[in-house]
Amino acid sequence: MSSTEHHATLIDGKAIAQTIRSQIADEVRYLSDTYSMVPGLAIVLVGESKDSQSYVRMKKKACAEVGIKSFVSVLPNQVSESELISKVHELNANPQVHGILVQLPLPEHINEENVLNEIEIEKDVDGLHPMNVGKLAMKGREPLFQACTAKGCLELLSRSGVTIKGKRAVVVGRSDLVGMPAALLLLKADATVSIIHSQTSNPGDIIREADIVITAAEQAMMVKGDWIKPGAAVIDSGANSVDDPSRKSGYRQVGDVDFNEASKVAGCITPVPGGVGPMTIAMLLSNTLDGAKRVIQK
Repeated sequence: MSSTEHHATLIDGKAIAQTIRSQIADEVRYLSDTYSMVPGLAIVLVGESKDSQSYVRMKKKACAEVGIKSFVSVLPNQVSESELISKVHELNANPQVHGILVQLPLPEHINEENVLNEIEIEKDVDGLHPMNVGKLAMKGREPLFQACTAKGCLELLSRSGVTIKGKRAVVVGRSDLVGMPAALLLLKADATVSIIHSQTSNPGDIIREADIVITAAEQAMMVKGDWIKPGAAVIDSGANSVDDPSRKSGYRQVGDVDFNEASKVAGCITPVPGGVGPMTIAMLLSNTLDGAKRVIQK
């Protein structure tokens, strides 16, 4: 290829998340100094999943870095649904807790919906309560909280100067955590939105028309470079492990997009890792801060 080969602008999620975290730390300090209030995040972990334990450690560390107090409850894998719901009720009643996060997935014997529905809407920092999701879907209503990863994707677009209004956007994936809320947020921002899912035929044809692509499919490099419209903004929230014998761990992390190929076509793109991942935790901290500020405004 010639030296004029196109390279997309890299959207540095790590740097953007760090900027946001610094702003949050300043606000937390202000709340503490002015109102003697420290925002509090409660994290409930059920069982001994190594992945979940790792995520909880990351969230606890992030809270400490910005001055948010974290309350971590670890319950045994065999805990009953009613016992878990009792723990949620206890945290609902705790005035030091402004956000409650139940680490997913839960063991099979527990109905996830029953548990999440019991989190007070004013403390639903994951944005998964049906009331928050419903308000997100309704015109003229605003949820108290938006799902963290989806909110982070939109924040990356905004801080990268990407216009959403009037643009064609495609979301790849329809999960409750990322795909659906991302599509609804894009719709709220006046984009024309299509959703690609496992039953979509010819996904490449639809994605090729998009000015904005957000992926949340958890399918390694399924979105090919020639599926991307020249100049499009690509936000890749996928985190997939693929074998890589050259790495000490034996694997490496890739997104849902073929990064090397898409970079030659897109206008801007997030890397994996270092793109959406750091934003998810930054948005969780932001939501917890918002929860505390609402208590003061009351």
